[in-house]
Amino acid sequence: MREYLKFYIDGQWVDPETPKTLDVINPATEESAGRISMGSAADVDRAVKAARAAFASYSQTSADERVALLERIIAEYKKRYDDVAAAITEEMGAPVSLAKQAQAAMGIGHLKTALEVLKTYSFQEQRGSTMLVKEPIGVCGFITPWNWPINQIACKVVPALAVGCTMVLKPSEISPFSAQVWTEILDAAGVPAGVFNLVYGDGPVVGAAISSHPEVDMVSFTGSTRAGIEVARNAAPTVKRVHQELGGKSPNIILEDADLEKAIKGGVRGVMANSGQSCNAPTRMLVPNSRMEQALAIARDVANATKVGDPASDANIGPVVSAAQWDKIQTLIAKGIEEGAQLVAGGPGKPEGLEKGYYVKPTVLAGVNNQMTVAREEIFGPVLTILGYDTIEEAVEIANDTPYGLAAYVSGSDTEAVRKVASQLRAGQVNINNAAPDLMAPFGGYKQSGNGREWGDHAFAEFLETKAVLGFAPKAT
Repeated sequence: MREYLKFYIDGQWVDPETPKTLDVINPATEESAGRISMGSAADVDRAVKAARAAFASYSQTSADERVALLERIIAEYKKRYDDVAAAITEEMGAPVSLAKQAQAAMGIGHLKTALEVLKTYSFQEQRGSTMLVKEPIGVCGFITPWNWPINQIACKVVPALAVGCTMVLKPSEISPFSAQVWTEILDAAGVPAGVFNLVYGDGPVVGAAISSHPEVDMVSFTGSTRAGIEVARNAAPTVKRVHQELGGKSPNIILEDADLEKAIKGGVRGVMANSGQSCNAPTRMLVPNSRMEQALAIARDVANATKVGDPASDANIGPVVSAAQWDKIQTLIAKGIEEGAQLVAGGPGKPEGLEKGYYVKPTVLAGVNNQMTVAREEIFGPVLTILGYDTIEEAVEIANDTPYGLAAYVSGSDTEAVRKVASQLRAGQVNINNAAPDLMAPFGGYKQSGNGREWGDHAFAEFLETKAVLGFAPKAT
């Protein structure tokens, strides 16, 4: 049983201003796995003041000093790698294999990527007699989600540290264990006091206090579009920078000449991975009507072969994160069937033999049109919707007919045709033929999927201000 009842503020583990705790539920057992303290606006204020005080010196450190700091963090992360993975499995139900090979791996991936970027990053550019200087924006507030907990912490904290910012982190109260281990890693690596601060709590209290605090210069939020709107509203009176990575309903266009077996398998697995709890999952599969029957047979086989079970087993997917999430998914599956979708695989209820734990059947719904609820709303579970199309123009129109624009996917054999379709998709990241992830590729969305970019060198820009120093150099005579 884990008990994390202190916050990390100004380089020390401190008690909350007002004692209040929350049980953290293990979604595989539906039982408490530990407790955390729940913070208040007073705790946030204390953390922000520590970050503000630390900014004066940390913002003046050299790139070489920050390179050395990232190297120390990487060394400490490697020592605690298994602890990070174990925490993620316990708090949000990721299978051990996924937690080790993907979830925890993203932390080290972002650290190493930022380290390489920082070694050659230019913070100055001279244009004639004017010097353009990129400077750290200041104190950053980070509000992160539960679905890829270390990934989302690392892709905010690491570039902010790299460029010289200080920060306050509020991880999800649903998945706080990995954030605790992350903080212990930073402490062991010798991050200067006040540079990184951790306060547990919920969105309406701690999240709102961070986003509205006048001494926070930037707030970065990852989560639902609904919550992102509230963050922006809270931030507006102080005119701080707002960075958001929000929801998605990503289209996956399978072209007529695609390797159907490969494309459908990849698409189904892309939705089912992490129990469907990925904002960029390819949840709307668009298939040519002429190949629909074959596509449905493949999708059914892949979904039925997806093993659901105890995260400690060899299961492909574990439970979803909470009872509330399970209820939402069940409601949307039922709504899809009610609105006329064909149930190809899975369906309502828990998988056989898994009565305890928030397990969902890998589900495929076909005969879907783009006006159905299951095609419009982010389900955030292992549920794939399949839509038919007759022409490429129709496929592109359906793909773009969504309030979201985080990711999109295209599969086909004709390279030029695939690239042409990709160029027409309104999304921040387009994946061609199930390409491997690229940690240097910017990640972020169009439309209601947010603004700004994370990952790689593009992430650095989010945490920098640009200063123009006129007359820096004398004009040539």
